[in-house]
Amino acid sequence: MNSNIKEGRKDRVKKDSLALKKTKVTLSPEELARKMAQLALDKKAHDLVILDVRGLASYADYILIASARSARHVQGVADAIEEELYREKVEPLGIEGKTEGQWVLMDYGDVVLHLFFEPVREVYDLEGLWMDAPRIEPESWGLTLPEPTQEDVEEY
Repeated sequence: MNSNIKEGRKDRVKKDSLALKKTKVTLSPEELARKMAQLALDKKAHDLVILDVRGLASYADYILIASARSARHVQGVADAIEEELYREKVEPLGIEGKTEGQWVLMDYGDVVLHLFFEPVREVYDLEGLWMDAPRIEPESWGLTLPEPTQEDVEEY
């Protein structure tokens, strides 16, 4: 009788884990890229570049590159994106660099986001490495760009 109880528990655990897998949300690579880009923009990330690397990279369809004004800002943007996607049952394959806040890499499989503290972005010039990749303008995807701040106006 004891083994029947154990078998019943195993079956229930197996069914529960299958049910959890079924609730996982699957977005197309473009939907995920749009979502991540808008979340970054909503948190005032700027200089967003969307690269279409389908056919150019084996590990992703889209690469997003954005800047933030400080290490703290980088961390805040990354946290907000991770939390919102987690709420929607979209989980990353990996996230690196959040502790330091200089360069955060968020790998969601088909979409990879590089979020930089501004001076660090200039050093690595990822856009230069992907010169051949078509760029997608955020406006062409219907993304809402943040209103310029006084700091933005003073830069120019």
